[in-house]
Amino acid sequence: PDFPPPADAFVSPKSTPLSAPTTQSTALYMGPPIDPNAPITEKVGEGSRKYRRTVFTHDDWVQFRSSDRFAKNLKTLFNSGIYRSVAKEITATVTVATVVCLWNAIAGGYQGIGGEMHDPVIPGLMKIGLPMNTFTILNSSLGLLLVFRTNKSYGRWDEARKFWGLNINHTRDLCRMGTAWYGKMSEYDTTGFMDSASVDQTGIDPVKRQEDLQRLSLCTWAFVRSMKRHLSPVEEDEEEFQMELRSRLPAEQAEKIIAAAHRPNRALQDLSVAIEKLPMHFVRKNELNKNLSIFEDTLGGCERLLSSPIPLFYSRHTARFLSSWLLLLPLALYGEFGNSWNHIAMIPTTGFISVCLFGIEELATQLEEPFTILPMQGFCDKIGRWCDEIVSWAGQGQGEDVVEVNTREMMKLPL
Repeated sequence: PDFPPPADAFVSPKSTPLSAPTTQSTALYMGPPIDPNAPITEKVGEGSRKYRRTVFTHDDWVQFRSSDRFAKNLKTLFNSGIYRSVAKEITATVTVATVVCLWNAIAGGYQGIGGEMHDPVIPGLMKIGLPMNTFTILNSSLGLLLVFRTNKSYGRWDEARKFWGLNINHTRDLCRMGTAWYGKMSEYDTTGFMDSASVDQTGIDPVKRQEDLQRLSLCTWAFVRSMKRHLSPVEEDEEEFQMELRSRLPAEQAEKIIAAAHRPNRALQDLSVAIEKLPMHFVRKNELNKNLSIFEDTLGGCERLLSSPIPLFYSRHTARFLSSWLLLLPLALYGEFGNSWNHIAMIPTTGFISVCLFGIEELATQLEEPFTILPMQGFCDKIGRWCDEIVSWAGQGQGEDVVEVNTREMMKLPL
């Protein structure tokens, strides 16, 4: 197919003006559903992930370190989305514990309400149980599996967050360099290299400068916003993504990104063209383009995390090991609770152990795919606002050629 030239996305301001440098946010509310009548699917499982995109401020850290945090966490124990997500598994283990108690009461006799002992309901029926040593031997192996699974899952979340941290840092760096170096080239920038010399810029058109830098800011935002959409579920973000691009970018550029098979690559190509159009020395353009190479690395790293889970055979073996261990555990716990009435204390104990261990495995599962719990929309909105602000400083502090004077002084050249 015949692809249009990359610069086609940048049309003349006379035909399609660039949007004003304002960022529209479609950030999802970060917290539990406000509506008490919200469906259970919004509180548990996949629907709850969008409410885990926490962004802390100083006030949040103060609250997080509060001395009554333990009481608050215990108070919301039964509202925990993690525990409610494993409710079926916990119910299964508690059911097994209940069946073991009833079976052994029928087969081996039971204690009445007044403490009197009764004969077996079905004489000759064998009681069921397992030695605790079996589970003691397996404890360390199960612990290692869970620790490795959790550490690897957290490592994936941490890596994804660092990739987005690089995006945040280098988008600011890109706009800062583009703003400071725009059209202001001293005579040292006219040094020839392979018979190519840059032209000294005298007299900068403020309107043209603002247009070029605004384009740089918008293209920078378009890349991270396209990357966010690339890593998000279609049903959650597609409509908002198209709305944001069409509201901020020139119409033709927005449609080309939306129609692209790989939208972040298209947005990155537009950003490359925007840099190429800036009037500055090629060495400085190369410095700006180094940020784009980092963007490619962060994009590729995020794609790797999204497409390559922890090996499925490892996750499945861990889940099978844990499930079997907990489902059979009541058979070993029965004898340990001989001092309780009809061994009944074994039932809540089994439930408590199941909550703790199934909860650890659920935490690892929730962390393994990090992008739907990272506040990527918040990152994109902040990047857009910061880039708009940085390019708005164009020309400030450059009226007296302070940089050139300082450079000459350092190089001890005559004025």
